[in-house]
Amino acid sequence: MHPNGLLLRRLFTALDDHDHQTMAECYDEAASFRDIAFDLTGKPAIHAMWQMICANTDIRATFEVLDADHAGGRVALVDHYTFTDTQFKVRNVIDSTFVFQNGLIVEHRDQCDARAWAAMAFHGGIRGFLAGRFRFVRSRAAQRKLNAFRGRVIAPAVKPGA
Repeated sequence: MHPNGLLLRRLFTALDDHDHQTMAECYDEAASFRDIAFDLTGKPAIHAMWQMICANTDIRATFEVLDADHAGGRVALVDHYTFTDTQFKVRNVIDSTFVFQNGLIVEHRDQCDARAWAAMAFHGGIRGFLAGRFRFVRSRAAQRKLNAFRGRVIAPAVKPGA
């Protein structure tokens, strides 16, 4: 297997193991990530997203590296988890594509059926309808969660009397 195929195997094995630190090591400092909810630039933001997912969900990942060479790669991924907002079970089938540079991920794109995801995550209703059809609804909620998580995890300690 090409070294970048091994890198992808490392990334998704770490996701299944809830090991956000190892996941972060797979990305270049200037990497970008985009899926149906997140649009992130830079390793710190991507790491924070994986840290939040690993810490706050029961995610299990199965995957197959379909292709990987010096320039790019593709993975068939299936995530199983409980959506924390509703406690509904989700089985998300994802097509992940990658661009590599110097043995690291510089671009990561995940595509899935947003309507199918919303149907599982919300079991219908107006929230499910909106989340399934409008990216900005998913993006706004996801970014709000990530910002709150980053504030809790990265918030500087305040010294008494300061």
